[in-house]
Amino acid sequence: MATRLAVCHSAGLRIGQACLFMALLANLPVAVQADDVAQLAEAPPEVGIDELIRRKWRREEVVSAPRCDDRTFVRRVYLDLAGRIPTPSEVATFLTDGRSGKRDHLVDALLASEDHVQHVADVLDAELMGRAAADKYAERTQFGWRRYLEDVVRRDRPWNEVTREILLARPSAAGEAGSVWFLYERNNQHQAIAEAIAPAFFGIRVECAQCHDHMLVDEIKQAHYWGLVAFFGRGKNQQTKNGPRVVESAIGGFSEFASIDGSTAPNRLTFVFAPTVAEQRPAKGEKQEDSDKLYVAGKLPNDPRVPVFSRRQRFVDEVLSEHPLVARAMVNRLWKMMLGRGLVHPHDEMDSSHPASHPVLLDWLARDFETNGYRMRSLLRRLALSDVYQLASARPKGVNDPALFAHYLERRMTAEQLARSFQMVIQGAFQNDAPLVHAFRKQFPAVLPDETSASVSEALFLSNSTQVETLIRTTTDERHLLRRLAALPDDRARVERLFEVAFARLPDEEETNVLVTYLEKRAAERMRALEQAVWSVLTSAEFCMNH
Repeated sequence: MATRLAVCHSAGLRIGQACLFMALLANLPVAVQADDVAQLAEAPPEVGIDELIRRKWRREEVVSAPRCDDRTFVRRVYLDLAGRIPTPSEVATFLTDGRSGKRDHLVDALLASEDHVQHVADVLDAELMGRAAADKYAERTQFGWRRYLEDVVRRDRPWNEVTREILLARPSAAGEAGSVWFLYERNNQHQAIAEAIAPAFFGIRVECAQCHDHMLVDEIKQAHYWGLVAFFGRGKNQQTKNGPRVVESAIGGFSEFASIDGSTAPNRLTFVFAPTVAEQRPAKGEKQEDSDKLYVAGKLPNDPRVPVFSRRQRFVDEVLSEHPLVARAMVNRLWKMMLGRGLVHPHDEMDSSHPASHPVLLDWLARDFETNGYRMRSLLRRLALSDVYQLASARPKGVNDPALFAHYLERRMTAEQLARSFQMVIQGAFQNDAPLVHAFRKQFPAVLPDETSASVSEALFLSNSTQVETLIRTTTDERHLLRRLAALPDDRARVERLFEVAFARLPDEEETNVLVTYLEKRAAERMRALEQAVWSVLTSAEFCMNH
């Protein structure tokens, strides 16, 4: 169709969690039935996912979209698991694979690939640290943060252990040194640290509780905001022989916070759905004295000393390790990464004002995530092999609620996906640190946005940026797409190859005729005409969207 191209411009909690988790569930409008979870305990995870989604379809009398075809699946899963579109040879290999479980085999291969490592590290970096200028990305690489994230993904390390390392920021081995950067980059801004920790690791936002109890979310109190600040308020950046460290004082940090109504209260070591950590407070007017007896040596030679009573240590031991939201937050994040929308939406507001669309499914997946050692790879595999992930993206008649997941939710590629895919199409390979990547990050900052939308600045960037123009027009490399297209025997072959490279499909007859006619009319300026054809394809919605 020419219009395509023309328009294309819980359960199973550990002891100690149960009462906290029940407090959470008590705040949710939809009650979770433990029996529903138990009935699916022995089912293959992807079967359980599909059954729990279908239950809601049946209740809503919804007919879902059909299963997507192989060409759609291979492009989709490469983008979602490898962070780039597939090459024509990768598409052909998959299409000609005669095995009945070829989708399973492809998913396993992608999860084991280095491209997967880079892609998930991109997502984690953006989710935990936020977007930044190019010099900040250089620092994250220089001081080991990027390498740390890549190692986490490559080794499929348990997320609960990773979370503990990042928030304790006290490496016990040289390979963990980059973990300190989450706290270090925020440069002693303790409120900013607290406001980053809550959504990154617990899937909730606490900044609205700075001046008073949260007005819309009953369970988030002002004491939780200032308690989280207090847990990390004794930290201070320090450069050591071992690199950046966040040292911790054994004294100080005792204060009172004022509410908007004029009342005051001491900042206790407390957080949402967690017990208050006991701490001896000095008497009013008593001056604390710092001394060596309040510290022990760090684990690594030349590392800073550590308080005997460490607030950060108590946080990871008594709050983080028993917290019911850690698994749920990562499950919801990875569900959104794969399916375009969280089971709780927005994905970083998992509170009583934002109930899960499928609470039983969220609890069941969280328990499965815990049971499987908090391994991201196994959860991603379950999601990719589920029927709901493999639905076509065309919205069925009568389906208006995206939370039904009755069709695959189309969304724009992330900056890194776009930059890699542009490079793959034009050059046949990509560089993660290419200037093009930084340019795309600046223009397309969203990674897991609440809604998919386009802006004027994004359109202007794709239309007029020197980075995109330079990529398309620089043809010195034999592998460059324009040189490969020019070497083909005729314009029809060129159009077909362009579509295969960019869309993982062949053009239909109308699309072929439109572009062949365009190229024939500009035969005297063949390379310039090919540039325009390539540009029109790469800036189209079909190319820039995952569908």
